[in-house]
Amino acid sequence: MLTSKQRAFLRSLATDIDTIVMVGKGGMSSQIVKQADDALTARELIKGKVLETAGVSSREIAELLASETASDVVQVIGSKFVLYRRNVKEPKIELPKARKRR
Repeated sequence: MLTSKQRAFLRSLATDIDTIVMVGKGGMSSQIVKQADDALTARELIKGKVLETAGVSSREIAELLASETASDVVQVIGSKFVLYRRNVKEPKIELPKARKRR
């Protein structure tokens, strides 16, 4: 679970990355899940887009992909979404530390 500070940090990183996952009229498929999973392993942070022909909202696709790939939804704006999953073996992104609750 990401904190709001970590989510904001990841949103700032996501502005500069390219969209690599596209969901079209075929909707969700195992190929899209595998593509997202492989990209998350390699990059940790990915951006996706849901085309108008998909017939499903970008929020629904982002939530479904997040559950299928064990990742977190960072942001959904319009037709675009951002997912994050930490690579345990080779982390590339250093998140801000979460403050301890009292």
